[in-house]
Amino acid sequence: MGIPDHLTCLLRNLYADQEALVRTGHGTTDWFQIGKGVHQGCILSLCLFNLYAEYITRNAGLDEAQAGIKIAGRNLNNLRYADNITLMAESKEELKSLLMKVKEESEKVGLKLNIQKTKIVASGPITSWQIDGETVETVADFIFLGSKITEDDDYSHEIKRRLFLGRKFMSNLDSILKSRDITLPTKVCLLKAMVFPVVMYECKSWTVKKAEHQIIDAFELWCRRRFLRVPRTARRSNQSIRKEISPECSLEGLKLKLQYFVHLMRRTDSFEKPLMLGEIEGGRRRGLQRMRWLDGITTSMSWV
Repeated sequence: MGIPDHLTCLLRNLYADQEALVRTGHGTTDWFQIGKGVHQGCILSLCLFNLYAEYITRNAGLDEAQAGIKIAGRNLNNLRYADNITLMAESKEELKSLLMKVKEESEKVGLKLNIQKTKIVASGPITSWQIDGETVETVADFIFLGSKITEDDDYSHEIKRRLFLGRKFMSNLDSILKSRDITLPTKVCLLKAMVFPVVMYECKSWTVKKAEHQIIDAFELWCRRRFLRVPRTARRSNQSIRKEISPECSLEGLKLKLQYFVHLMRRTDSFEKPLMLGEIEGGRRRGLQRMRWLDGITTSMSWV
């Protein structure tokens, strides 16, 4: 791994011959030796796990493996973030081969693959398989790093899920938002700090179509009406509702996407750039084409 010996020695001595005790309401236990692990909240935990993950992937030969998907002339078969590892392949056999390599190398360093938490998402029909007598489940969608990943790669599911979470947070703030003792500017600040970040999480990567634009606008108007205590039966136009609250009280998803687009275009050697711009090998299907992320940016620029 290329880690200097003095750093390895420093870490080893830091936790060598460590002892601990447990304090309860009935007193404390006897002192006992600590066999493995680090102190609670120690920042070394993340660093050491990342080193383990890098060591496993190197020994598994994932970077040299031919299995994977081709993006901008580069073979990609794994993505890693903390303790989440995503393996990608074009066939079931290739995916199973990658998974078994990671499993074998993990066991050599004392880590075990959790089959219950391992899921398969495929863009086509695929059958499940078993590892050590346990079945690896095939699912249509799952939550990865806070976002919903679906087999058809349709962001409408994630957008609707985010709007549902936003409504849930708004309901939790009902007692505050309906209070007459709190000024409207304060309520707007609460909305922008506690609700909008939940709704717009990862919105920079969304491919938003016309139908999704409409439900996002409807959610924003619903929030404004809740602030002003305007019931749905009241005959007030949406324009009058928008004028009564400052225009700063908006989701600003378009602004965030454009900022991210500018950030991408300024980078020259980033793998993220060809990925988001759709520079992937192969052709598109016949017939009506699905909207791409870059298509949404082009449409947004025409609005501006």
